[in-house]
Amino acid sequence: MNEPAGKAAVEALVKEHQTRLKSFIGRRVSNREDAEDILQDVFYQLIKAVENTADPIEQVTAWLYRVARNMIINRSHKRKEVEMPAYSFDEETDMLSGFSEILSGDDSPDPEAEYLRSLVWKELERALSELPPGQREAFELTELEGLPVKEVVRITGVSSGALLSRKHHAVKHLRKRLAELYRELLYY
Repeated sequence: MNEPAGKAAVEALVKEHQTRLKSFIGRRVSNREDAEDILQDVFYQLIKAVENTADPIEQVTAWLYRVARNMIINRSHKRKEVEMPAYSFDEETDMLSGFSEILSGDDSPDPEAEYLRSLVWKELERALSELPPGQREAFELTELEGLPVKEVVRITGVSSGALLSRKHHAVKHLRKRLAELYRELLYY
């Protein structure tokens, strides 16, 4: 890769991935300075990899997250930090926001992002099909269609309490059902 083209390509990759990668690292590292250092190290590794034209990176997004995850693990081993438990309320929130990011991500022609989106949609549809009709309808109308609770109450004819209860049970089922997929994506 020639110098100007290589530099422009790296700058474009940094710009494209910096925000999400920073968030990914920040959720896994307790110290903000450490998170910044890891982010810089990841992009330094990217520069080195791009300069090595003999072994090009095929799936840049997956490569960046793998490098970041490895650096986080290495840093925690060096400092002998105690890892946070695998399941916590924050992880459930991360799971839902992570899936939201994937599902509502931009419609870029990135094949990896498109594959992840289709995988998550397929699993979500399977999990939704397991729900009783009322719970499925409550979740789909409020979360997928984005309708306000008052509107869904008017459409379905059920009370707001019943609707919220159905939605709560649907969300509980979906969290449990999609947790394995989230772990697989997280530790890929």
